Amino acid sequence: MTAAQDSARALFSALTGHEPDGLWSAPGRVNLIGEHTDYNEGFVLPFAIPHRTVAAVGTRDDGRIRVASTFADDAVEVGLDELVSLFPTRTGSQPAVPEWAAYPLGVAWALQLAGASGHGVDIAIASDVPVGAGLSSSAAIEGATASALNDLWDAGLDRVALARVGRRAENEAVGAPTGIMDQMASMLGEPDEAIFLDCRSLEAQTVPVGAAASGLAILVMDTRVKHAHSTGGYGERRASCEKGAAVMGVSSLRDVSVADLPRAEELMDDVTFRRVRHIVTENQRVLDTVRVLREQGAWAIGELLIASHASMRDDFEISVPELDTAVEAALGAGAIGARMTGGGFGGAAIALIEQSAVDAVSAAVEDAFAQAGFGAPHLFTVVPAAGAHRDA
Repeated sequence: MTAAQDSARALFSALTGHEPDGLWSAPGRVNLIGEHTDYNEGFVLPFAIPHRTVAAVGTRDDGRIRVASTFADDAVEVGLDELVSLFPTRTGSQPAVPEWAAYPLGVAWALQLAGASGHGVDIAIASDVPVGAGLSSSAAIEGATASALNDLWDAGLDRVALARVGRRAENEAVGAPTGIMDQMASMLGEPDEAIFLDCRSLEAQTVPVGAAASGLAILVMDTRVKHAHSTGGYGERRASCEKGAAVMGVSSLRDVSVADLPRAEELMDDVTFRRVRHIVTENQRVLDTVRVLREQGAWAIGELLIASHASMRDDFEISVPELDTAVEAALGAGAIGARMTGGGFGGAAIALIEQSAVDAVSAAVEDAFAQAGFGAPHLFTVVPAAGAHRDA
């Protein structure tokens, strides 16, 4: 048993006085490349990581759902028939529950909208996915909850359908205007594979990363600068993308190519153009990274990672000084490539480095943060891991 599994089981027992019917878990994710392209119907290349959220779940003999988390002091309980009145698509206002509880309760609500129904449940959640680090702790909660309820309610939904349920919960119940990349990565992850996802068709292919076999490691550099997708700059960036697509006369920026950028620059204000340029060039970088991984391996993708970070820093303007410091320090210490990962405005960066250089690069990043007066980062390596499943 992992620590998260033990914690979820113990919390469930303390909440109910008996053992759960089972444990379900789902991972966080690292996005190798392809940032903010998902809600523009573009391409992304994430992979699931070993860090997981665990849901200990048991049925109850009434029509109520109760959720508890090791991150919160109090459980939240509502009737299953009350879920429809909790969320903004039905009421026009924010749900009358704490934000953490809106994730699992939102999943139950979205499953109901997908045609599922069932008896009451108790859900106890524990996690070792860093929160606010850009590693999609939210999708891990959604994936674990959706997997459990899909089984216990005999909903029979496949993994892509459960990813859609998670996205609906995040978009409409929580109010975070994210795409579907995080949920798909958490549901579809495979060991040593990245998920090449077409966010328009939801067609997914696995792409071997092969980092460990090539003598490489992927270092996550969590800046500990918290971000929140439900507020601020994330929504503004999405609005800029929608504006740019409208100017170009297309339904999404997926339909704008690199060759179209000179025309886009003539038609748009500077800020909108730079937002569009990031999305268009990032889509191309994803396609190039997939090709290079398949043809040459992980050693050859460093420049694409570096170019991606520069685009997010300068054109999309979602980096922060801590992220830039992590990337620059890692590259200065010999990393093959590095970039911020996740939605930005805080969170984490990743560096692709030789396995023998993990300690040296980590020390360089820690020293750079200390010299800049930043708080100490949280550094750890990851490998592509399995997606959501029932644990026990």
